[in-house]
Amino acid sequence: MNETVRGTVEMSAAMAILGTIGWFVVLSGQPIMDVVFWRCAFGALTLLIICTALGLLRNRLSLRIIGIAALGGVAIVVNWLLLFSAFSRASISIATAVYNTQPFMLVGFGALFFAERLTLTKLTWLAIAFAGMVLIVEAAPDAGDVGTDYFTGIVMALGAAFFWAVAAIVTKKLKGTPPHLIALIQVCVGVVMLAPFANFSQLPADAWSWTMLATLGIVHTGLMYILMYGAIQKLPTHLQGSLSFIYPVVAILVDVVAFGHRLHLSQIVGATAILIAAPGMNLGWTLWKGKPPVASPHPIK
Repeated sequence: MNETVRGTVEMSAAMAILGTIGWFVVLSGQPIMDVVFWRCAFGALTLLIICTALGLLRNRLSLRIIGIAALGGVAIVVNWLLLFSAFSRASISIATAVYNTQPFMLVGFGALFFAERLTLTKLTWLAIAFAGMVLIVEAAPDAGDVGTDYFTGIVMALGAAFFWAVAAIVTKKLKGTPPHLIALIQVCVGVVMLAPFANFSQLPADAWSWTMLATLGIVHTGLMYILMYGAIQKLPTHLQGSLSFIYPVVAILVDVVAFGHRLHLSQIVGATAILIAAPGMNLGWTLWKGKPPVASPHPIK
């Protein structure tokens, strides 16, 4: 198996795993604060074993690197809290679609803080995504089909995308640092952040809930990071971006099959607009004739 094929399999598996995360969050039956805490705890244990096995703990990191990674960890943890909270309010499908406005957050940061130029193509993709967002927000969900606070769920998903973009900007400062170590620092930060708020007095009493929580940490964090980082090292940027489309598609299918959520036509059109505009922005797809722009690096989820 050549490097490209292996990387494609790894990236596809990582995105498919990521697409099922909402199912595990909902079926765990636990408060979101506890879900994220245990994801961080099980993820930290898994990544510690992985980093030890790979000999990465021998790396001496400066306090500056650790501090930057920790700052990114704060953003990642807030991102998880908001996204998981959005699932019960706006449904997994809608929350995931809205969450995929991440590339536009990055473009906004680039324009505001790094004086990056907004091209006509970028503005067009942004307009398409915004139109999709309007269709989603204006849709009236069926009573009882999703949570009682649809609009709040959308705002939470947008907030999650914002904090993911913050984490991506921060992580760019860590070039050359082993990604597994960055992930380990980030989930350890999550453990410290959320420990004061975790409900240790009423721990899950059944094996099912513990299985869901452990899977979120071991599979959706540890294994997913290994697969994704392995794929990123093997694949060109355009292929990484194309395969990342698997994540929202799987999430929407899980929502339909497992929970029976059906999207209205306007929601389908809006979600499709966002999910097409996001890779279009990420990969520099051009809507105009002429020389296509160089694709920007695909940020890590």
